[in-house]
Amino acid sequence: QWFIRYAVCCYDCCMRCLGGVPYCSLVATLLCFSGIALFCGCGHQALTETERLIETYFARNLHDYITLAYIIQYFQYVIYGLASFFFLYCIALLAEGFYTTSAAKQTFGEFRSTMCGRCLSSSVSRLKITITHYFFIVMTYLLAVLWLLVFAFSALPVYFFYNMDATCSTIAVLTETPASINQLCVDARQYGLLPWNAVPGKACGMTLSSICKTREYQMTYNLYVAAFAGAGITLLALLTYTVSSTYNFAVLRYLGRKGIGPRC
Repeated sequence: QWFIRYAVCCYDCCMRCLGGVPYCSLVATLLCFSGIALFCGCGHQALTETERLIETYFARNLHDYITLAYIIQYFQYVIYGLASFFFLYCIALLAEGFYTTSAAKQTFGEFRSTMCGRCLSSSVSRLKITITHYFFIVMTYLLAVLWLLVFAFSALPVYFFYNMDATCSTIAVLTETPASINQLCVDARQYGLLPWNAVPGKACGMTLSSICKTREYQMTYNLYVAAFAGAGITLLALLTYTVSSTYNFAVLRYLGRKGIGPRC
């Protein structure tokens, strides 16, 4: 009989703790962590491999790709900042989700004592929740819009390598006509990676086909695809954060207007 009471008490405590977990914010946090890890880790390494490919196969003079090298270095610094910022921001959003859930239960739940205490705790909780929710909703919405641009921008290198891979596949099919093969080229200058006076600036025919078979090319292509997927996962996480924060704020405002909270 003592064991049954103890088990029931533990079960009630566990259910009460699980009921206070903001599952949407928790899922969004896991998505954000995984997406940022993919985007920043794979993107950083992909930029390094891109610089190596340009230096080896598309440019012979240092002055032709020195600007690209500086741009890649700046982007890598930006990636460091993005990783740190989103790590802290996701933790703040998760903490805000836990705080909102617990504050809602304290304000509108069964854990209330005197009328004065109920009025004070309700007013303070509502004020904090309102200010916090306004900030996080607006901030997360702006981040989602900005990250949509990052998601679109991360598709550009995938598009470049996809075209390059398609050209290499065409060269593999047309191996019996060398004249046609030499007319199939990938020009890095057309994509703004190199200036127009860069030599050679492009790769054609069997040279291009040999580049596509290298380990550096395959790894860089896969890294950009993974970074693109990470950007999409991060965008999904930000949208989930926005929806869950807006829903929590709407529920709290609805309960307050209905007078479910304590009255003075």
